[in-house]
Amino acid sequence: MTDPFPTLVEIAAQEEELQLRSFTNDDAWDVGCALVDAARAQAAPIAIDVRRNAHVLFHVALPGATPDNDSWIERKARVVHRFGHSSLYVGQRSREAGTTFDDQYGLDPQRYAAHGGAFPVTVRSVGPVGVVVVSGLPQVADHQLVVGVLRAHLN
Repeated sequence: MTDPFPTLVEIAAQEEELQLRSFTNDDAWDVGCALVDAARAQAAPIAIDVRRNAHVLFHVALPGATPDNDSWIERKARVVHRFGHSSLYVGQRSREAGTTFDDQYGLDPQRYAAHGGAFPVTVRSVGPVGVVVVSGLPQVADHQLVVGVLRAHLN
């Protein structure tokens, strides 16, 4: 059974809650390593990517991840960069509007994927500065993994 999709309101609340005071290379390393630890605890076959703007600060493919996961990472990250919201938020906004992301925006599906797992790195009073992406689990689980690790990082 797959996890139900959170509502747009719930995802927006996560995006508001999970804003950082700063985002350094060390923060990217810490978030990336925490994602690795969480994924290993679940034996999750994922790829992880942490970026500040276009600069990749952390990238790893855990056992079971495939090159296809890197393609998903790129496509989900483009959604965050273009729309300024998590990839799950953008996809859910289309679903709640009674359409699909592809139909609503007409973007090349080989370049954009509004599937969960990419979350904006937002510095409070600055705005979006990067993205954390996970690929390899069902999209809601990808999203929840990132949210859980960012929440722990903030605390």
